[in-house]
Amino acid sequence: MSTITITIDGQKIQTQEGEFILNAARANGIFIPAICYLTRCSPTLACRICLVEADGKQVYACNAKAKEGMEIVTSTENIEQERRSIMEVYDVNHPLQCGVCDQSGECELQNYTLELGVDAQSYAIKDVERAAIDWGHIHYDPGLCIVCERCVTVCKDMIGDTSLKTVPRGSDPLDATYKESMPKDAYAMWNKLNKSVIGLTSGEAMLDCTSCGECAAVCPVGALVDTEFMYRSNAWELTQIPATCGHCSAGCQISYDVKHESIENSSNKIYRVMNEWNYVSLCGAGRYGFDYENRNVSKDDAAFTKALSAFGKADTIRFTSTITNEEALILQRLKEARGYRLVNPEAKSFQDFLAAYSAISGTALYGSDLKETHDANFVISVGTALKSDNPNARYAFNNSMKMNKGAGLYFHPVADPVIEGLGKNVMSINHAPLQEETVLYLILDLFADKKALPQEVVSYLERFHSKKMVMVTETVKEEIIERVTKIVVDEETAEEKEVTEEVKKMVAKKVEKEVEVESNALLEMVGAPENFQEALAKFLKKASDFSLIIGPDCYTHPNARNIARLCALIEKYSAFKLVMIPTLTNTLGVSLICDLDDDIGSYTIGYNVRGDFTLSALGDGDLDMPAINQQEGTLTSINKRVNPTNAALDYDGYELNDLANALGLE
Repeated sequence: MSTITITIDGQKIQTQEGEFILNAARANGIFIPAICYLTRCSPTLACRICLVEADGKQVYACNAKAKEGMEIVTSTENIEQERRSIMEVYDVNHPLQCGVCDQSGECELQNYTLELGVDAQSYAIKDVERAAIDWGHIHYDPGLCIVCERCVTVCKDMIGDTSLKTVPRGSDPLDATYKESMPKDAYAMWNKLNKSVIGLTSGEAMLDCTSCGECAAVCPVGALVDTEFMYRSNAWELTQIPATCGHCSAGCQISYDVKHESIENSSNKIYRVMNEWNYVSLCGAGRYGFDYENRNVSKDDAAFTKALSAFGKADTIRFTSTITNEEALILQRLKEARGYRLVNPEAKSFQDFLAAYSAISGTALYGSDLKETHDANFVISVGTALKSDNPNARYAFNNSMKMNKGAGLYFHPVADPVIEGLGKNVMSINHAPLQEETVLYLILDLFADKKALPQEVVSYLERFHSKKMVMVTETVKEEIIERVTKIVVDEETAEEKEVTEEVKKMVAKKVEKEVEVESNALLEMVGAPENFQEALAKFLKKASDFSLIIGPDCYTHPNARNIARLCALIEKYSAFKLVMIPTLTNTLGVSLICDLDDDIGSYTIGYNVRGDFTLSALGDGDLDMPAINQQEGTLTSINKRVNPTNAALDYDGYELNDLANALGLE
């Protein structure tokens, strides 16, 4: 895409050609009101308050694309009248329960009603009963719902569950006079709003989804609320602690919303986890799995003394990658100072994989990230259960299908209904276990530039190709001559007589013949369906931006080193941009910081894993340590970014740096 210049309210700005006007304005600090639109998702035109004037014509900023030299005005008398009327419509029959509504204080309906100066009500309609419903972990109150469709959009375009939809509801018709007296956009919006609520696509009573809670997060009002948060706190009572989610390598930026537990107990408690949903989407673990802090918060001097004694006789520290970069660095410094072995099997596998990859690619790290997967229009996933290994990678996979009209291949031994439900342009191939190496050979064979690929690799790939004779049935057109007898009347005698004529005609005929075809054994080895080549050709017709996702199954594969080399070759000699999913929260950070060993010695200190002496953030070890949500530090994400995290909850016990200091590190 090329950079263009447009003018908004007299201010010249630069943006990408084809960018939505709303996004261009937001990127340059220009305010255009919008309720229904979500960045990274498709526009729905449900609210219509993003109305602007572009080159003298009224358009919706959320779906009108910027063009070179475009002149945009965000506010005119007519536009402001439309916006105020739309907000008045939203306020019609909206329950006046702001004092107890969970969204109060952060409600966009409140905010825009004030922003647009709505201080009177011009419209009315008889209300109908709309009973609240519990959909499992989500509570839906249709009486509060403004049918902006954000929940539907994020579930379809980002998460990929497609669990929500708009459904019709009973209502009285709008007063006929409103069609002439109201601004047209306000009337059109109200006409739709008056007939709709949100329902479940499954038709069941409970949500059938991956339970991410993103629908409640994006809801601008109090219609969708997490049942665990209902009536627990007012928004203005909560303190937001910015942090990085500690559950996987996605590095999602979140805030822990905390306040005191009760009048009797002044200790802070996490009440909910929030995200900036225009930029990052959370999974269920990130949103709901926040109560893992170590509640043993006092310093146990006797246990600390035993820990120092254990370090004195230990020769190995075994640990997990669910730690910060700072903790990893302390462990590395302990190794350098005291000669400990550092054992972390999953990080070691990833470290070795990166080393083998780097030997071919010439780069220390893979070249892409999930942002480029979002932007791609052809994605292949190998060696990862996207739903659980890194949900944000699944969101990127789905988002590229929905927003870029892309296509994808998902290779994994276990069928995943979530992936299979992402759309008709996603092919899920469930190969036998340990076939990841074969899959990568197939990708190299199908997509690499054979002229640039090393000759020995080309020769190896040619071994899988052969020619064979197969019988095929074809339909051909054949000319035949039919003798047709018909009765005619002699014009002279008026007598009837039989006449036989020859008629030529083309008829379809099926014939079998033997033809020579090329066979690719790699397709058979990975269990590709018979229509694979045909489907792939269809997928690739409009493909221009390629992304390859590699996951943890590749790092622990018996032939992991060769798989790493194949990844490098694919990245180097094809159009694919490569992203690897680090196995745990900070596997990438640990693999870059620590000099890891393969084998444990005779006496092991376990750091968040079992050892002869165990340091644990779970409260079940010999000496307590803080959990991720009780520490300041940094975590390195799949996107190769070092993200800060902060302590949401107090921890007054001993920490790893206390032990390091006592052992002589400075």
